[in-house]
Amino acid sequence: MRTIVIALIAAVLFGCAQQPVDNTITIKGKVQFPDNNFKMTIVKRSGFEKEIIDSVELNADNTYEFTMNVDKPGVYTLDCQKWQSVQFWAEDEDLEIDFRGQDTAKIKIKNPPYVYINGGPNNEVMNLLNFNNYRSYQGMIAAGKVIYKASLSDSKEWKESAAQGYNRNYEQSDAYFRYIAEHYADRNSILSVLGSLRKESDKELKEKILKTLEAKNPNYQPLLDVKKEMAEAQEARERMMEGKVAPDFSFPTKSGDRTYGPKDFRGKYVLIDFWASWCGPCRQEIPHLKKEYEKYHDKGLEMLSVSIDQSKNAWMKAMRKEKMPWPQVQAPKAGKEIMKEYQFSGIPFIVLLDKEGKIVGKNLRGEKLEKLLESIFH
Repeated sequence: MRTIVIALIAAVLFGCAQQPVDNTITIKGKVQFPDNNFKMTIVKRSGFEKEIIDSVELNADNTYEFTMNVDKPGVYTLDCQKWQSVQFWAEDEDLEIDFRGQDTAKIKIKNPPYVYINGGPNNEVMNLLNFNNYRSYQGMIAAGKVIYKASLSDSKEWKESAAQGYNRNYEQSDAYFRYIAEHYADRNSILSVLGSLRKESDKELKEKILKTLEAKNPNYQPLLDVKKEMAEAQEARERMMEGKVAPDFSFPTKSGDRTYGPKDFRGKYVLIDFWASWCGPCRQEIPHLKKEYEKYHDKGLEMLSVSIDQSKNAWMKAMRKEKMPWPQVQAPKAGKEIMKEYQFSGIPFIVLLDKEGKIVGKNLRGEKLEKLLESIFH
């Protein structure tokens, strides 16, 4: 009898062990104004790379539904027929996400409305993050309008104040990211905030988040992945510290008959401007760069503009209009690799190298650039 009981217990335990773990979630919703030339798509991004996980057509009633296998919990993007998108956390929460869909206005402007996720605690964090990003984008648009209006004025004070609009917007956004990190550190999706805590003063807060999640589950794979990525990013940041020799590259000019990179300017100071034709702040900075080039070129200052445009035609059109008198090159793959190497995500990104190719300063714009060049050449 005892042998039979033991056998039954073993059978039950074996049966439980063989039951598959349910790692699927349902994502459904409705699109108010569909564009059935395109599908609903789930995308996984890793740095600048993206992978399409799944795609579905809308149903006749404009609804959609995914059954998503979540092999790796983390942040994914749900793209609504190329008109809207939203980032969500995929793990163990079923989600309902409605979209407005395509722009129905006569004049279509790339400024889609905010998208809300009906889900659980992890996606409550995603809603807060997405809202901050949405409001930050609106703030950038508003700051750009003020800068333009100020440029038409004779008021120096207004121009100077308007020029700080982008920085004020960044500070507001950073403060909101820190608030989310401080109050939602116990949720797995808080890992998605870590990349937005970029200041040295955020180091303690990031460590707090990691310790909180480690206490819950030290072997949680997304946590281990993030820690590895953070270590690699720290190494990359150290390579870009002032006094370090800048990473080398060699990109082609528009004709393709030659290439330029940092080593081509050894023996002279060189200002490297990473920009793109579609970047308003980049284009606004060019007149200032021309002024500094004219002032210091004869004293040994060189400049190199590196476009991260995906379209060569757009790049060439912008060059013809801007008429920059220094070498111009275009980075391959829309700058994905060089952005990672030089540790920047926003443009313009301007870095100054000395005669030995060492980094003298970075994130140089406006008065900051003027003061640095004056200290070197005067």
